[in-house]
Amino acid sequence: MTTVLIMGASSGIGLATTSLALQRGHSVVAFARSAGRIQAQHDKLRTFVGDARKSDDVRRAISGADVVVQALGVPANARMLTGPIDLFSAATATLLPLMKEAGVRRLLSVTGFGAGESRSAINSLQRLGFDLVFGRAYADKDIQEQWIIQSGLDWTIVRPGVLTNGRGTGRYRILTRPQDWRNGLISRLDVSDFIVRQLTEDAYLHQAPVLVN
Repeated sequence: MTTVLIMGASSGIGLATTSLALQRGHSVVAFARSAGRIQAQHDKLRTFVGDARKSDDVRRAISGADVVVQALGVPANARMLTGPIDLFSAATATLLPLMKEAGVRRLLSVTGFGAGESRSAINSLQRLGFDLVFGRAYADKDIQEQWIIQSGLDWTIVRPGVLTNGRGTGRYRILTRPQDWRNGLISRLDVSDFIVRQLTEDAYLHQAPVLVN
C-alpha cells in the first residue's frame, strides 16, 4: 500500500478519494484549508490544515508521501463569472518543485472535461455557455495542465464530465482518444475509484483521459 497526499481533501472528489483510499488500505494525508472539518476517524488518516499555494504548508504535508492527488476546487458562485481565478495554476506552481525536492514522482491531478485539449470536443454552441460560466476557472486549469505535462513527473490528468453525487458503479468509461472525448455524467465516487486504482498502477501514465458513465 502507499501513502498519498490528497490536496483538496475536505469536500467533493478529494473527500471521496480520501475515504476510498483508506478503505483500500492506503495511508492518507488529507490536506485542505478546512481539513479540520473532516469527520473520518482512521489510524491511517492524518489531516493537515494548510493552503495549497503556500510552500511551507505543502513542504510539511508532502514529507513521507509516495503519491500526490490534486483535487482542488473553487466555490460555484459569482466569482466564477467575474474572476480572476488562479488557484489551480498557483497551487501547481507551488507543488511541482516541492514534489521534485521531496523525491515524489507520481501525480494525479483532477481538472475536468473542457480543460486543455479536451476543449476541442465541445461544440461551438455549447462552448458559449461553457465559457460564460466556467471560462475563467478553465483558463486557469489550462495553465495547470500545461505545467504538469511539462514537469517531467509521472503524471496522470483526470478530466471528469459533469459530476454527480450518485453511487459508485465501477462501470464508467475511460476515454483516452481525442475522437472519443465527450461530455457526460459521472459520480464523484466513480472518479475517486479511478484515482485510487491509479495509486498503484501506471496504465494511464502521461495521459489525460476523460471520464464519463
